[in-house]
Amino acid sequence: MKKTALVIMAAGIGSRFGKGIKQLAPVGPNGEIIMDYSIHDALEAGFNKVVFIIRKDLEEEFRRVIGERIEKITEVEYAFQSLEDLPDGFSKPADRTKPWGTGQAVLAAREVLDEPFVVINADDYYGKEAYVKVHEYLVQEQPQDDKIHICMAGFRLGNTLSDNGSVTRGICHIENGALTGVTETHNIFKTAEGAETRSDDGTVEKLDVKSLVSMNMWGLTPVFMDTLEKGFVEFLEDLKPEDIKKEYLLPVMIDELIQKGAATVDVLESRDTWFGVTYQEDKVSVTEAFADLVKKGVYPADLYK
Repeated sequence: MKKTALVIMAAGIGSRFGKGIKQLAPVGPNGEIIMDYSIHDALEAGFNKVVFIIRKDLEEEFRRVIGERIEKITEVEYAFQSLEDLPDGFSKPADRTKPWGTGQAVLAAREVLDEPFVVINADDYYGKEAYVKVHEYLVQEQPQDDKIHICMAGFRLGNTLSDNGSVTRGICHIENGALTGVTETHNIFKTAEGAETRSDDGTVEKLDVKSLVSMNMWGLTPVFMDTLEKGFVEFLEDLKPEDIKKEYLLPVMIDELIQKGAATVDVLESRDTWFGVTYQEDKVSVTEAFADLVKKGVYPADLYK
């Protein structure tokens, strides 16, 4: 069986969720966290390795809450995202406190990855369908040409909204099944009719709830990792003193590759409903959603029994 990995970005602080570490908030009937369900679905789809990207100061609590039990059922590696983890010749600016972004987070796992992998957010529940489709894509032979061939799971906008506030979503532009661009859209609110975005000047724009959006679930390859590393060097070289909070973001980097004609990104649609803990209030609805999935038999009451 071809080796494939699930890479979970869990180094975020989660300021909008209050003081707790939102990635470790229990939501299942036996104290399971969202990552438990993501790992369950990924292993069921055929992935056979898990890589956790975390902050070093979270390691002890992280291993206790989830790492130790996952180590009993599959291969596990840890990678640590830090402000100081920079290419040779670069050093952290003295006043830099903001993390370097999702691109650098994935790069933190470069020493423990040499197989195709799917990367996800720790605090997002993606459903089963996306893992199956991404895994099938990653184990296939891709065209041998001068392009990087990767994929992205696309979710219907209407399945990714919060009842408790606005969200930001990357609305996808697609031609012949391939991603041509992403429009980062802020202040998207769920409405009785569907969804709308609200501007600061009071302008309201209705959105198509069937539009596909990116939820940061990417199917990537070792070749892509080399490109990601080179891109981080270019990002750092271009930084100006006023860019003290600028981040190296995975979607932005991938979009640049698309625009240069250097990458083909196949969009794999999932019709599953996304759950996420963006706001403290989301935890109640997410807990209820998992209880309903257990009741319907989608998951066993005890995920590890």
